[in-house]
Amino acid sequence: MIMIDQLFGSKTRVKLLQLFYSNPNRSFYVREITRKIDEQINSVRRELSNLLSIGIISSDTNNNRLYYEVNQSFEYYKPLREIFGTSGLKAKVSSTTVSATQSQDLKILGNVDLVIYSGQFTRDESSGIDILIVGDINQTQLSKYIEDLEAKESKDLRYTVMTPREFKYRQQVNDRFLALLLSSKHQVLVDKHNTLGPKTPKNNQSEEE
Repeated sequence: MIMIDQLFGSKTRVKLLQLFYSNPNRSFYVREITRKIDEQINSVRRELSNLLSIGIISSDTNNNRLYYEVNQSFEYYKPLREIFGTSGLKAKVSSTTVSATQSQDLKILGNVDLVIYSGQFTRDESSGIDILIVGDINQTQLSKYIEDLEAKESKDLRYTVMTPREFKYRQQVNDRFLALLLSSKHQVLVDKHNTLGPKTPKNNQSEEE
């Protein structure tokens, strides 16, 4: 971790890169960032300015608040995500980022197949919800999880829970709710069975004949 800090200039910068690359479709305002990475606001502002000038992140204003998010068009987006994304460097950031801690938090809900953030998390209200959870879920644990997450995010969250069977059916009938969610700006936290990913063709004898 010390070597990474030296390579990228500062501990704050490394934490920022981890936060942004672990949440490629999420936007954050300064005080929210400061709280999540537990660094001084002056240091955060300075490093945000540096990352913005390089083009690693972008910014825009919404409701008189300045938001920052990772620039997915940046020339070195993919290699940096390999380093700082959820499968790469594990910097110490809030459990609300997609991290090992987040995954552990979700395990208490039961058998979780799919989790998607949208709405307030990605500043795209076209989906109409903030969280979709698919799986065999413990309702008591779910209520506690949402309550804790609302406290961390300082906002009321709209969420929908589906069983795997219901989700599969809605996919098959091209359900409007799912279509709106998946066409909106969203972030996939969990996709246990690669439900939203490309299908891998099955090999069989007839293909070889």
